[in-house]
Amino acid sequence: MIQQLAAFLFLLGLWHVTALLLHIEQVPTPLEALVVLTKGLQGELGGHILASTARVLASILISFAVAVPLGLFLGREERWDRYAAPLIYIVYPIPKIVFLPMIFLVDFGDGAKIFLISLVIVFQILVTARDAARKIDRAVVDSMLSLGAGKIALYRHVVWPAALPEIFTALRISSGTAIAVLFFSETICGTNGLGYYILDAWSSWLWPNMWAGVVAMGLLGYVLYTAIDQLERRVCTWKHL
Repeated sequence: MIQQLAAFLFLLGLWHVTALLLHIEQVPTPLEALVVLTKGLQGELGGHILASTARVLASILISFAVAVPLGLFLGREERWDRYAAPLIYIVYPIPKIVFLPMIFLVDFGDGAKIFLISLVIVFQILVTARDAARKIDRAVVDSMLSLGAGKIALYRHVVWPAALPEIFTALRISSGTAIAVLFFSETICGTNGLGYYILDAWSSWLWPNMWAGVVAMGLLGYVLYTAIDQLERRVCTWKHL
């Protein structure tokens, strides 16, 4: 925690020095942006933060619910994976953000934004879960089967715990990706959210407001990343012994 605070103060100091050196309106000091952020938390900016947070959380939960069971299943069921693998290899490398205009032709609301974010990160989680399930030692699986364990018990007591640390790693990576896609979706089509707030401030030349939105979006990403990291420490206790 002390190291993170030190890093945060270092970044603020670097920002402050840069603002003083450039001495332009477009780059205000951290204090100016933080004042706007603090005052806006109980007003308009607070509403935008809540909207963005809800979209990201919904996207991560949906992606987790879809990708993890499917990934673990494909990782252990080679016959089914042979059919799914070609489709995954073709679709996964495609930058899903290119579908944004087509998705927004159908819906402009939260559903479209959540769907787009989920579409991007679901493959990151699915591929990681599948590869983690594949790497489980065959001897461990055979030992469980020899003790009379069925498939459900095998997934519950072997596959799920073994893959969980890598799934959490995928979730941490996906949280950053989700924030990036959120920004694009809210700036291109939206009337609320941090992406909309930042773009609106930029177009109005309200530079402290714009930077306050950037800080808010950065803090949202930091909180999500930290929350996932802390959840992993609680769930995967054996990894941190």
